[in-house]
Formats: sequence, structure tokens, C-alpha cells
Amino acid sequence: MSLWAVTFLEYWKRTCSALAHRWDCSEFEEIEERPRPEFTAMAPMTMRNPVTGAEEPYFPEKQRFSRILTGCMVIIVMVAVVLIFVIAVILYRSILSIVIYKTAEHDFFMFSAGQIASLTGSMLNLLVILMLSRVYISLAHMLTRWEMHRTQTKYEDMFILKVFIFQFVNFYSSPVYVAFFKGRFVGYPGNYNSLFGIRNEDCGSGGCLIELAQELLIIMVGKQLINNAQEFVLPKLKTWWQKRKLRPQPQKGEESGEESGELGELLVCEGLFSEYLEMVLQFGFITIFVAACPLAPLFALINNWVEIRLDAHKFVTEYRRPVVERGQDIGIWLPILQFISHIAVLSNALLIAFTSAFVPRLYYSYTADGSMSGYINFTLSTSPRDYNQQHTPCRYRGHRDENGRLLPEYFHLLAIRLAFVFIFEHVVFFIGRLIDMMVPDVPEEVEIKVKREHYMAKQALAENQVSS
Repeated sequence: MSLWAVTFLEYWKRTCSALAHRWDCSEFEEIEERPRPEFTAMAPMTMRNPVTGAEEPYFPEKQRFSRILTGCMVIIVMVAVVLIFVIAVILYRSILSIVIYKTAEHDFFMFSAGQIASLTGSMLNLLVILMLSRVYISLAHMLTRWEMHRTQTKYEDMFILKVFIFQFVNFYSSPVYVAFFKGRFVGYPGNYNSLFGIRNEDCGSGGCLIELAQELLIIMVGKQLINNAQEFVLPKLKTWWQKRKLRPQPQKGEESGEESGELGELLVCEGLFSEYLEMVLQFGFITIFVAACPLAPLFALINNWVEIRLDAHKFVTEYRRPVVERGQDIGIWLPILQFISHIAVLSNALLIAFTSAFVPRLYYSYTADGSMSGYINFTLSTSPRDYNQQHTPCRYRGHRDENGRLLPEYFHLLAIRLAFVFIFEHVVFFIGRLIDMMVPDVPEEVEIKVKREHYMAKQALAENQVSS
């Protein structure tokens, strides 16, 4: 998946350069793009543009920088709010599992307390994510307008960056916790660690990889189902309401005038930001955590097939034709996708090394001459002697001796895991760099066309100078 992501982005850059040349947008941002109307109306002064030589509205860079810093502080506060909700969901799962275990009268609920708490916690987390997303997008709009960016492209890039930083933490914080932190700081019998007086969560009998797959499916597939339902139902409800408000009451001697009201009854297209954001978040789910849930790309493919038809119906029947706007490329979305593809390499390396049983099984197989007999006992430790004097002796997951001290096998496995992460990410990054070098960003035919156009422009300029 990591190599696919690199290849996908390289071929997208080629497609983007070909489209930009075809629609004559290759130098749009540097030369042709004009200031935003809102910026023109609110800018306190004017200054001559060094490229075009025209007098344009201007906003001091120092004031903009101070406003951007203020916006960054707001983002940090909102990210802290997200992390508080994540901790609240963690505490909810711990408390619910304890309550179910102590109050359950049936053995099924008693032994399934952890799974029930994890499942309901994932659903609650999805609701919190969707609620916070609505609030923050409105806040990001206000902050970006306040920062006074000159062009529409720069305005959209800064708005997208704010929303992505928040959504990245909002959507991925819970899966990251399950993948890399849950079950790591539990302690051992007689010396358990706690958070706010509640014992830290441990992974179920199947390990954290199963719980991570469950978390991903609930958040990703649940978000897809909710978004598709909204995209199908909300435009119809808005259209119905708008028709009801705008349809005039026919008076005596007048025709109803259906044609004049038809345009007003269609919804105004709000742009493609939500579509882009949905695809980028989906790209993150299917690349960052694919080692835990290999079915995620399949669900993404099915969702995209459905969404293509829903969007086609929505844009053709419910919305007015959008106003055409020129763009040189997809803006900051491409660096964001590249950032996700780099994070995905490191994330999958850590998942395979630390969350899955891949490395311990290889280590045990190597030390036991290829036999896996006794592997379960190898992964379990016996409770300490001090604990056994007051409680029933038990086994727990870990590599500790009878006094609770870490065994040499723990440090051997840690060294092997770190070496695996180092080798894995270097190999993948090296192959990705080779793909980057082998696939040029601009197709050869586009390069030839650009050189031909420059040559023809110079020839025309020379002929014009000679004739004058």
C-alpha cells in the first residue's frame, strides 16, 4: 500500500501537469490570479505589484503573521479539546467494562464486557468526531477570513491546512491510541498503572490488532454511510424547503410561471471542499492503518462506486451549475497526500513490529528451531510471589520474572522490533524514491509542447520587432 500511494501520487502529478497545460493554467497563480474581492474591499492600503506593475490592495505581512499565530493558538486549543474527548472515551470504555463485568448475571456478558465497551466506545467516538468537525469548520472559515489572504488560492490553502490538522487529530487519534498505546502501560499483577484512579486499558485476548480493525471499520465505514446518507437526503430536503419558500402564490389573471422559478428552486453549489476532504481522509485510513485492516481499501472502493453515482445525481438534479473558477492544481491537497503517504510507511512498520505478533513469532520460531510448540507460554508471565501470597496465582501477557523484573527476551524483542522498523521504512522510502526518479512529474509530450510554445512566442516577438 505504501508503494501504491507513492506511485499514485507520482502519476497524479503527471496528470495534473497535462491538465494544467491543456487548460492554460500552468502559470495562473504566479502571473494571472487577481486579489480576492473581500481582500480588495477590506485591505487598508495599496501597493504596486512587481510582476504586473498594477496598483493593488495590500495588507501588511507583519499583521497577517500575528493573525496567523493567533489562529495557530486556536488550533492548538481545539486539538487539546479533541484529546480531552479521546481520554473521556477511554475512561468510558474502562468504566463500562468494569460495570458490565460486576453487574452481569449471564456469563456471555461477563466475558464479553471488554468487547461491548470497545464497540460502544467506537460508536460514541464517531459521534464526537462528527460533532466537533461541524464546529471547527465554521471556526476555520472565520479565522481564515480574518487573516486577510490576498488570493483565493492562498485563502483556500490556509483554510484547508487548518481543517486538515484538526481532522487529522480528530479522526486518527483514537485509532493511534488503540494501535500504539493501549495495553502498553498496564503494569503487572500487584503493580497496575492507573489513569485518574482507573486501571489502564489492556488489549483483549485477540490482541490490539483486532480492536484496531474494529475501530477503523466503525469510524471509516460509519462515516461513509453517514456522509452518503447526508449527500442523498439533505439536498432533497433543502430543495423541497427552497421550493416551498420561493414558489409564489398565483394570483388572478396571472400564469404560474414555472420556468422563471425553476432556477431559484435549485441549490447553490458550495464547492468541492467537502468532497476533497472526504477522499483525503479515506486515503489516510486505507494507507496509515492498512496492516491492521486489509479490508479497508475494499470498503473504500465500494464507497467510491456508490458516491460517484450519488454525486452525479446530486450535481445534475439538485444543484445549479457551478461558476467556473480557474486553478493551477489541487493546491495544498497534494502536499497533504504526500505527508500521509510518508506517515503511512512509518505507521505500518510500527504496526507490524509492535502491535502484531509477527516479530515475536519469528523470534520464538528461530530460538526454538522452527517449532511453535510452547509459544503461548513464551508470551505469558507468572504473577509475582508477593501477589500470589494474597491472591490466586495467574498468568498475564508480558516477559517478566517472578519478581516483576523484565526478562532479557523483552530487550531482545525490542531491539529486533526497532531494527525491523528501521529496515522496513528505509527500504520502502528507497523504492519510493526510485519510483519518483523513474516517473517524471511532467510527461515528455507536455514538455515538448511547452518548449514549442515558448519558441513560437519568441519567434512572434522577434518578427513583431523587425516589422515595427
